[in-house]
Amino acid sequence: MDPKQHEKIAVNVSTVTIIINLVLAGFKFVAGFVAHSGAMISDAVHSASDVLATFIVILGVKLAGRDADRDHPYGHERLECVAALILGVILAATGFGIGLSGIRKITGGEELLIPGTLALIAAAVSIVVKEAMFWYTWLAAKKIDSSALKAEAWHHRSDALSSVGSFAGILGARLGFPALDPVASVVICLFILKAAWDILADALGKMTDHACPPALVQEMAESVLSQPGVLGLDTLNTRLFGDRVYVDVEIRADGDLPLKVTHATAQAVHDALESQFPQVKHCMVH
Repeated sequence: MDPKQHEKIAVNVSTVTIIINLVLAGFKFVAGFVAHSGAMISDAVHSASDVLATFIVILGVKLAGRDADRDHPYGHERLECVAALILGVILAATGFGIGLSGIRKITGGEELLIPGTLALIAAAVSIVVKEAMFWYTWLAAKKIDSSALKAEAWHHRSDALSSVGSFAGILGARLGFPALDPVASVVICLFILKAAWDILADALGKMTDHACPPALVQEMAESVLSQPGVLGLDTLNTRLFGDRVYVDVEIRADGDLPLKVTHATAQAVHDALESQFPQVKHCMVH
């Protein structure tokens, strides 16, 4: 996909996210204050913090989309992974915060209040909205293969899980079981930390020259061997560079043919890989 189109889709998704999070955070603040729900006010703060995270996504995507220059001849794609790393850390911090709050409530370190009905409604609305935002962002991230947007999608899912905990806790408190709130928070904390780990591992892999998945490498090898004039494939190395891929290939050709002919074979391999695999940014054929 064209880098400009990649950036346009990511920025459009992020803009929608900012607007929805601002509206949702305001609604939660009002509901938490009116219904005397500390859990809902915490949930509102969580949604408000997402706005900062989304700005990080936009900044990362815009920086990653800049053209190569003298200081960065290979481009800036890894800056999108930096944004994903920052979001992963924010997500992990959010998970720890939710878990610690739940533990304090379980151990009696915080007062357990009985919230009003409005807080329960706000939690239900938040679950639906944030889960919808997860799928909206995730599908866009898959379309453009964006690490930062994938991280943002999981941030939405963490919000939905947080709201599930709020809903369970509020409902349990209203039914006479206030301890359900902190127990749910601790369980949700584990899900959020798992999502944070997946995001961080993916971003780190793309920043440390990790190879492409074996299935993709096999597809590339088959493409190389299918080109006229290629007698064999000695080496095919791949490395992730942000959300793009660099490929180094060594092929065998007939040594008795003119250089012009064998060069055309190498060029055919180069063109085939870059056209058949859009994520390939550059291919070097020897």
